[in-house]
Amino acid sequence: MHNILNDFTGTVRRAVDDYHMIEAGDRVAVGVSGGKDSLILLLALKHLQSYYPKPFELEAVTIELGFEGMDFTPVAELCAAHGIPYICRKTDIKEVVFDVRQEDNPCSLCAKMRRGALNGILKERGLNKLALGHHFDDAVETFLLSLLMEGRISCFQPVTFLDRSGVTQIRPLIYAGEQKVRNVCEALQLPVVENPCPQDKGSKRYEIKQLLAALGAQYPDMKSKIFGAMQRLPMKGWGLDC
Repeated sequence: MHNILNDFTGTVRRAVDDYHMIEAGDRVAVGVSGGKDSLILLLALKHLQSYYPKPFELEAVTIELGFEGMDFTPVAELCAAHGIPYICRKTDIKEVVFDVRQEDNPCSLCAKMRRGALNGILKERGLNKLALGHHFDDAVETFLLSLLMEGRISCFQPVTFLDRSGVTQIRPLIYAGEQKVRNVCEALQLPVVENPCPQDKGSKRYEIKQLLAALGAQYPDMKSKIFGAMQRLPMKGWGLDC
């Protein structure tokens, strides 16, 4: 099991080094949704912390959206077992987005409210960086979403400084494909909390995921080429130092 985590952490470290995501003295929070991406990110950063030449602190933060049946007790137990400080904050985001506002595009408002709640906790705790679980496939999907749905060449950045909150968002999983994340998560038997959100398989992102899967059958290296193009162009924030 240690070898599996060690190998995966190497992938995370490469992204951290390439994009200078962590500096000595940083206080890093991992936004833990309970899904496979954020859980494996949390463990990889904890493992990285044990030998990384730039010492940093690590905490885990969960924003409970208010969906019934989501139990984060196993996540709290995982954090306790690894000595990671953990905060789980209850919110009424689900009620506001789905019941009160009845949003046509609920994902946008939900994401905005979650970011606000996360940034509030980081400010309370004196944490200056927020590690998010967006991986390689998420980056490619976001690029195609912007291109096909908005006619823009755009994607989230590996490192983003939010001047209004003073928080820097980092995405250390950008070199890790979704299948690799899933395999490692299953091998380590991480306590995934299933997301009952009704938009989980009804969003435009899900449509793009299905499109990529269909095209990938004929062009198996398509995602890698798209990702490489994002770095070589380079898109804003995606260029690598020479």
